Amino acid sequence: MSSSQILKGILEGCLLAIINKGETYGYEMIEKLDRYGFSMVKEGSIYPLLLRMKKQGLVETHQKKLPSGGPKRKYYTITEEGRQELDAFTERWHTISMGVNQLIKEEQNGKVVEGK
Repeated sequence: MSSSQILKGILEGCLLAIINKGETYGYEMIEKLDRYGFSMVKEGSIYPLLLRMKKQGLVETHQKKLPSGGPKRKYYTITEEGRQELDAFTERWHTISMGVNQLIKEEQNGKVVEGK
């Protein structure tokens, strides 16, 4: 399984976490993802996801004119439903990541825990 296949399953939660910190626009999200090690994520991969998140009511958008007079930029903000989904994602992520980390740790140490 490639890292892009794994990433597809967690990208929505990561975007919600970024947007939850305050309104943001698409390219800014890419930069933040890159700082956290998600360098494989490109602009073209997040916009369809953001559109779907908007249709699901997880985020809202509005446009702002740039101070420099350039074209308007679309900003995303999280909705209450988006915050609830972020909380659910966070809980699922902690459960899954703890299980994966424990499994890898035990397998690397040659231990198998019966009944778990």
